[in-house]
Amino acid sequence: MRRTLNILLISFLSFQCFAQEEKALYEIYDYTPDISYQEIEKRYNDLELTIDIAFNDRVKAFVNYFTVRDRDYTREMLRRKEVYFSIFEKYLKEYNLPQELKYLPIIEAGLNPKAVSGPRAVGLWQFMAATGKERGLKIDWYIDERMDPEKSTEAACKYIEWLYGIFKDWKLTLAAYNSGIGNVKRAIRRAGYKNDFWSIYRYLPRETRSYVPQFAAIVYAMEYADVHNIYTEEELYPVDFETVKTTNFVYLKAFAQESGIPLKTLEELNPEIKKGAIPERKQGFDLKIPKSAKDDFLKNEVNILAKAEEGKKEFEKMARNMPGSTFGKEKVVYRVRSGDVLGTIARKHRVRLQDLKAWNKIRGSLIRVGQKLNIYTGPDFYDGASAKLINQPLPDSKIHVVQPGDTLWDISRMYKGLSIGKIKELNKIRGSSIKPGMKLRIG
Repeated sequence: MRRTLNILLISFLSFQCFAQEEKALYEIYDYTPDISYQEIEKRYNDLELTIDIAFNDRVKAFVNYFTVRDRDYTREMLRRKEVYFSIFEKYLKEYNLPQELKYLPIIEAGLNPKAVSGPRAVGLWQFMAATGKERGLKIDWYIDERMDPEKSTEAACKYIEWLYGIFKDWKLTLAAYNSGIGNVKRAIRRAGYKNDFWSIYRYLPRETRSYVPQFAAIVYAMEYADVHNIYTEEELYPVDFETVKTTNFVYLKAFAQESGIPLKTLEELNPEIKKGAIPERKQGFDLKIPKSAKDDFLKNEVNILAKAEEGKKEFEKMARNMPGSTFGKEKVVYRVRSGDVLGTIARKHRVRLQDLKAWNKIRGSLIRVGQKLNIYTGPDFYDGASAKLINQPLPDSKIHVVQPGDTLWDISRMYKGLSIGKIKELNKIRGSSIKPGMKLRIG
């Protein structure tokens, strides 16, 4: 027994030593070189960038962030860049824009085509819906071309070209890209009509003040990653693809199953498909598939597309259950009244509370009298949280089950001709206290 314990102890100590050695090796490999301010400044100036952002303490602080404090972020950007940089470079050249702008989607979206910000900016170039549509991007329930790397990049080049035509200065163009033309023009006016970024710096929104030096820093960090001992071992590369034209409805999951192409691959090649399906389109939709799968697809094209179209019913059922979905529903605008709570409004319209919040971008439960709420009503859907069909007609019974947030006043308003006094009388309630789960007679 003692011999067994000794062997186990030796094994454990050996494992600890191995783990410590491995950690030490990693730390040696991932050491952060000590590089002076002057050395960084010289290397930065050697880049001879078209977007001439002067090196200063603010730029240096962000260089420190990307090369010291968050090296893993820079390492991940090195891993992803080969997937997208060839696209960026192609369109920047076509529109005669500075090549260093290819680093902008790192600041904007971390090279993630499906990135969505708090204010609902979307894609590699973080377009708001209105700006995206102005630049020719299609955005609907099924498709969001802000997530299409090719189309969004061309739209971004057009937009940046337009902004530069207004300001004639790259730093101000970047500032306007981040915060809008109005904020930059307002800052220029407040600074005494000075057309220099650093002169209007303190009048810009806080985020924009950081945005321009941050851009300069990520350009430096990506160009000199090796100098700072930042490497990546597993670079991602774009998948060679071909496009196939579809005019009928296509359920992507069914397409994947019938074609043998992994669903994940289809989603990565077509990030603009938001809900996993392509609608019917007279002009057709160019679906990207791996080049290696093109021959097999052509041999079985009719069957693959037929199966993909047959999945429409399955998709529609799933779409109705998506949180916050408006699929197949009609919009109703409800004005909040005194005494209303979200739970009661949801039950009255037979919709899920989580959907009601999503439709109106409500995080908590606070609503105000007079507030307009968008409510989408439609076919039955399944409420996974309570495992009940909650959008079916109310049962023809005279019982109301109290829900969280219910008050006697709320319940009285849900049934025609019912008063608070009547509820108390029917249920022999003296006060006004009720609890979730109580079954109340209402008639």
